[in-house]
Amino acid sequence: MYPANFRYTKEHEWVRADPDGTGTVGITFHAQKELGDIVYVDLPKPGITVEAGKTMGSVESVKAVSDVYAPVSGEVLEVNETLVQTPERLNEDPHDSAWLVKIRLSAPKELEQLLSAEDYQTYVGAE
Repeated sequence: MYPANFRYTKEHEWVRADPDGTGTVGITFHAQKELGDIVYVDLPKPGITVEAGKTMGSVESVKAVSDVYAPVSGEVLEVNETLVQTPERLNEDPHDSAWLVKIRLSAPKELEQLLSAEDYQTYVGAE
């Protein structure tokens, strides 16, 4: 269920590190399931710097508003503009086309601190 090539946070974000030094970031299937129907996404602007563990945006559902935390530090290169118009895509495809941002990794070693897919699956199973 959770892609093995992703790394995960306990706050339910994922990051896929690409060979070019960028990381694609999103929220997990578990997160979107817990939130319910997503109606709004607030994403950071390209060019800003985010810090691992700090808030970088939010996702609003019919149930609640949830902060989105940067799993890694770096410069936001791109945001998924599709989600501004169709935030419900997060409910449909959270691990692929409904990514949130692409970040130029400033500290790639931070990836080592994140959970593997297996560890994340165990973590959410324990919640």
